[in-house]
Amino acid sequence: MKQRVLLELARLEAELSVRVLLAVESGSRAWGFASPDSDYDVRFIYARPRNCYLTVFEGRDVIEAMLPGDLDLSGWDLRKALRLFSKCNLSLNEWLGSPLVYTEVSEFATQLRRLVPQYFNPIAATHHYRSMASSALEEQADDGRIGIKKLFYVLRPLLACRWIAQTQAQPPTEFAALVAADWVSSDERAWITELLCQKAQAVEAQSVQLAVSRVESIRTELDLYKACAGSFPALATADLRELDALLQRWVMP
Repeated sequence: MKQRVLLELARLEAELSVRVLLAVESGSRAWGFASPDSDYDVRFIYARPRNCYLTVFEGRDVIEAMLPGDLDLSGWDLRKALRLFSKCNLSLNEWLGSPLVYTEVSEFATQLRRLVPQYFNPIAATHHYRSMASSALEEQADDGRIGIKKLFYVLRPLLACRWIAQTQAQPPTEFAALVAADWVSSDERAWITELLCQKAQAVEAQSVQLAVSRVESIRTELDLYKACAGSFPALATADLRELDALLQRWVMP
């Protein structure tokens, strides 16, 4: 699949006159709990020729391609990506932490990753992950069953909230790193390990029983994060000149 992704990216570069600066896998494959029938979700940042950034009206700043074989390609223009990065876009931060990198311009990726702590907003991030977990939990049926894919969409943002509460830093993209943290109990790890084994063999529509005690514990914890997010210190105003320099450095000639 990597070779196919690289060929498709090269095709887009040639057809659209862009340069791919970073391309990674996102979603369940990057998180580490893909199902056998999971799609490939490739996300990338690209730069256009310099003259494209000197027009009165901005052109389209997204490239999207749904291809056969469950291959989903979606990219953001460099300026769009940097604007979102300045506002602590968590999807982009997770791309930067993806363990599955298809291609990258090393200097660019290193520079942007280095800036993540400077632009990370623990208040906004906590509310984002808490909302994700709460919404996914609402998918539980009246009989206590929930789709196994949906359950991981509860657990991953829940543990991301824990990470932020403990560190006030960007949570790792990989689910295994969240589970391995000191503030996850051995009982929780054993339960999650069992779920991971089931999900690795299950189609995404499969459901599992979620105990009432688990649901109550999760809801209580999510309510706690709603309250504690406001206790984080206020953010200093970031110096956007570094992002301007990145844009100017990496646009195409």
